[in-house]
Amino acid sequence: MNTPAAAPVSFREALRFWFWLGCVSFGGPAGQIALMHTELVERRRWISEKRYLHALQYCMLLPGPEAQQLATYMGWLMHGTRGGIAAGALFVLPSLLLMIVLAWAYSAWGQHPWGQAILWGLKPAVTALVIQAVHRIGMRTLKARWLWWVAGLSLLGMIWEVPFPLIVVAAAFTGWHMQKKNALPATASAHAAAKPTVTSDGPAWLDDHSPAPAHTLSGHDRLIKTSAIGVGLWVVTLGALALLLGGHHTLTRMGGFFTQAALLTFGGAYAVLPFVTHAAVTQYGWVTAAQMMDGLALGETTPGPLIMIVAFVGFLGGHSQAITGYPLLGGIIAACVVTWFTFLPSFVFILAGGPLVESTRQMPALQGPLQAITAALIGVMVQLAGVFARQTWLPGGWHMLPDFWAFVLTGVAAWLLIKQQRSIYQVLGLCVGVGLVVQVLR
Repeated sequence: MNTPAAAPVSFREALRFWFWLGCVSFGGPAGQIALMHTELVERRRWISEKRYLHALQYCMLLPGPEAQQLATYMGWLMHGTRGGIAAGALFVLPSLLLMIVLAWAYSAWGQHPWGQAILWGLKPAVTALVIQAVHRIGMRTLKARWLWWVAGLSLLGMIWEVPFPLIVVAAAFTGWHMQKKNALPATASAHAAAKPTVTSDGPAWLDDHSPAPAHTLSGHDRLIKTSAIGVGLWVVTLGALALLLGGHHTLTRMGGFFTQAALLTFGGAYAVLPFVTHAAVTQYGWVTAAQMMDGLALGETTPGPLIMIVAFVGFLGGHSQAITGYPLLGGIIAACVVTWFTFLPSFVFILAGGPLVESTRQMPALQGPLQAITAALIGVMVQLAGVFARQTWLPGGWHMLPDFWAFVLTGVAAWLLIKQQRSIYQVLGLCVGVGLVVQVLR
């Protein structure tokens, strides 16, 4: 007896699901993608396995947070443009609200002794997390000698303060050249662990052989129209900020900068953090390097995309510079502005390109540039790990004695993450506990 196909999903039911997902999507992009697979493909049978993986492959080729883009794609596939907007927004909204609350608490009590103790414990954990990310991505990516060279030269470029976009372009060109020479290694998917093989309990609502929804059939016309709307929204919002506040106002600069960051986030949040850190700390002075580390630590403990650390940066920048005359209001507005400009490109990529993606199954020409860009991002991440390690181990600068216990705690945290494969939350809890003990002993 054949199992019947899953029942059609109403828009209201989908809304409830996307909001729930935004509230429980811990574990970074791999965990979020795995959770969506479990819920959408296995448990609810809303989407077939092949459709899900096809959408995931497209999202992995794009700059920006792939888990949020995948949620947007799934929402669009089921319910058109309104479904995509709802899914993508609800995936982000809970983490935005929570990050605003955490940033406010940080600005109010971050200098309290107990707050300092918690942050002291979190900093080694954050450094270890970046080291783990370098190890994980490096083991998966650096399969050829030329990729090691790309990573090393990228690290030197960051040390010599070569602009990050130039590093990305140079890496992409190198990858294209090596692909022409058939020198690409075979690499595993970035999220292989998030794509298990399943035995279906029956056809999905949107199965491999289901009639294509009408909104997925439009092609170039939709691409042009949606892209124009997206660019128009960007021009209107950034232009309004510039006209009302001036081109050099903090909010205007945040809008321009985080648009640029959104278009360069190949490789996930860890890969773009050096770019954001350099600009937010050195170029604009919105936060300090220590605050950037604290924000990343808070971001690791909240649901939603890890790149939501940008809301923390925006809040502290708007709060400290009192852009409205009221620090709290300024922080909230800045966090919302930063989030808008960070995620707007992702919505445009999915809503404009979705129909074209549904009409094709492969994009092999991009594999070489993407492999090289990922290798370059490893070098960038090594430089970021160095920045965080210096802040953690040498809080008083090079002329002061290093913090021995912070060094030891970083090593233990990295060992637990890489060798023992402990969860992020176990390691964060351990480090916070050690920080509190150290505070008592001091």
